[in-house]
Amino acid sequence: MSSSRTTLVKAPPVDESKAPIENALELTELSIIGPDLFTNTRELWHPPGARGLYGGCIIAQTLAAAQRTVPPNFTVHSYHCFFVLAGDSSVPILYHVERVREGRSFCTRTVQARQRGHAIFTVTCSFTLDGSGGEKTVSHAVPLPESVVVPPEDYEEPTLLGTEKSPFEHFKCPRNDFDVPPEKRKIWQWVRARGKISEEGGHQAHLSALAYMSDSYFIGTVSRIHRLWRFPFQPAELEHLEPEVRAHLNKLNDIEGSGSLEEMRDRPRVGMMVSLDHSIYFHNPKKVRADEWMFTEMESPWADDGRGVVMQKIFSKDGTLLATAIQELPSSHPSGSSAAIY
Repeated sequence: MSSSRTTLVKAPPVDESKAPIENALELTELSIIGPDLFTNTRELWHPPGARGLYGGCIIAQTLAAAQRTVPPNFTVHSYHCFFVLAGDSSVPILYHVERVREGRSFCTRTVQARQRGHAIFTVTCSFTLDGSGGEKTVSHAVPLPESVVVPPEDYEEPTLLGTEKSPFEHFKCPRNDFDVPPEKRKIWQWVRARGKISEEGGHQAHLSALAYMSDSYFIGTVSRIHRLWRFPFQPAELEHLEPEVRAHLNKLNDIEGSGSLEEMRDRPRVGMMVSLDHSIYFHNPKKVRADEWMFTEMESPWADDGRGVVMQKIFSKDGTLLATAIQELPSSHPSGSSAAIY
């Protein structure tokens, strides 16, 4: 589909001096229409089999839009959003920023993402003046888990032939916790943006990239810890998968400790997975280097009544706790249909 139909303004050539994730999240300001109004510069990603856009795209671009309306010495510390409607990758998004509060130490922004005249996403985020906590303050943080497997220096995430490379990559840590109850299971992985984020992008680009990546893998946590069939095809279709696709999925399952596809074919199937809301607390925003490996730990303290809560801790490679993210979603439950997102 041509870029003229997916963006309001014709997309410029890709800037090779910037990381792929910077190009993917680029915004165009629409000051000729109104103040604090932005739109996506390039077509946004629609995951295979998903109902709508990858939520991380909108999370990151609303944060990027809000960051462009605050003074340079203010940094985001909390971000709280709701997914209202599924986004359509074939339609441009308008991001409306409202300057809710301008304080000496804190300022607040709300951003609404709209398509076809309807709100599809809304967020409130708060920014704090750098150094406003004072000279003396209490301090503590949970440590990076022990015995974490670190990605090899030359690691590059394998990509299936014919599929588009994501602007970020994962290194999934092997797990062997079949006997651990769901409320105690943890999903471990490393994540980083491909390429090198430019100096021009500054810390804001690193924070937007972290926000983009924070939604990856999040939605499937409940289904993974319960070992549910979450793939966008029926178990009976296993025999018709391309050999490389089947091998790829089996490898992922093995790393996650879920067993082979054949062993999972009789497991309960996921009905539908969508995010209801998403919050990020940025603890050390100026230390975020999204183009370097960051470790994430995901767990679900509760799932019931058709909903589930997932918590994610994000660490730098040196063990600094960078951010904590929380998401609520309809809990993965047995159904006759397969997952829309995996």
